[in-house]
Amino acid sequence: MPCYATRMNRETAAVLCIGTELTRGELLNGNATWLAEALTTIGFEVAALDCVADDRAAIERALTRLSAEHRILVCTGGLGPTTDDITTECVARVQGVPLERDPVSLERIRERMRRFGRTMAESNAKQADFPRGARIMPNENGTAPGFSINHTGCDSFFMPGVPAEMKAMFDAHVAPRVTPLVSTRHCQILLRTYGLPESELNDRLVGIEAEFGITVGYRATLPEVEVKVLARNRDAGQARSAARAAADAVLDRLGDEIVFGEGVTRLPEVACRLLEQHGLTLAIAESCTGGLVAELVTAHAGASAVFLGSAVTYANSAKTSILGVSNEILSEFGAVSGEVARAMAEAARQRFGGDLGLALTGIAGPTGGTPDKPVGLVYYAVADARETRVERRTFTGTREQIRRRAAYAGLALLRKVARESRSV
Repeated sequence: MPCYATRMNRETAAVLCIGTELTRGELLNGNATWLAEALTTIGFEVAALDCVADDRAAIERALTRLSAEHRILVCTGGLGPTTDDITTECVARVQGVPLERDPVSLERIRERMRRFGRTMAESNAKQADFPRGARIMPNENGTAPGFSINHTGCDSFFMPGVPAEMKAMFDAHVAPRVTPLVSTRHCQILLRTYGLPESELNDRLVGIEAEFGITVGYRATLPEVEVKVLARNRDAGQARSAARAAADAVLDRLGDEIVFGEGVTRLPEVACRLLEQHGLTLAIAESCTGGLVAELVTAHAGASAVFLGSAVTYANSAKTSILGVSNEILSEFGAVSGEVARAMAEAARQRFGGDLGLALTGIAGPTGGTPDKPVGLVYYAVADARETRVERRTFTGTREQIRRRAAYAGLALLRKVARESRSV
């Protein structure tokens, strides 16, 4: 068929997410983003990201159109036990085949229920129904198995909408089957940056694409920016070499103070790992960020090796009673000042017995600013055995954005100090 030949040459993929909760905006559609990136990394051109409600006509129209236009179709949602979960029956209708119950899948569902001390409801049994001829993909993390079919030359995969279940199923069953279909191999290296906006990053990297024959992309994930170096080649080894050479050139231009890592690791984890490598411990004192820095640090599973504790001293009285910041300093300079940030960092270090103390104080807004101290003004400091470094910045955005930007600025300063420090 001509359309199938076009599909094969273009190697395009489509993502279809099914669920009324998505079309109404009740749930963020993170599955589409994750799948698009995963398929792009494998080597497909993701040409469509569609979302439809739990409506038979809409689902069937989307399935028919997308399978006619693309080589790969990856779908999520609508495989549950309730009456609005109708994806499987819609696939069967489009295929023109009946549903058939798979006894192995049914027993797996029943056994999973038993492990959790539950009896399988009758409604769960429909999750073991599949279009005749479908290839079943077991679900090790939930009750809804997935399945795949080939419709008019399009390999189509159907997975549950629960993100953890979908991701595990894609990695275990979908990726191994679609990867051999790509003739042009892709290699993408993700560089994580902090400290420069996308526009300046773009300006600094002018010419990289032409020099190495690669594509550079950007994605802001407040307050970091991902720089994506993507190389394509029919030979996988050459694609990897081109991507690596270009990524090294990006690092040379930006420097390792801006590029703090590769892959999916965020700045808080990088800072924690650096502390661990240098044998350093950390204590934190926060005011305007209200414990956000400690939350970011402890989200990393290895934080217990470096993080001693935190004091959220929002009120002046707490800064005095818990940290020992003097009333004289607070009266003379105000709570939002470099002097108070310095005192907080030094006190956190001393009181928790840490190698480093990190402190932040500022005005997150939207009220509370003055001409001299506007909303968004934050002082942050890092103290070690030798000195205390204090920095000041005025951030923009909503209250939450200001708090997050301030937290990352403090962590960036912590990383800078840690790179120069050794345990004492």
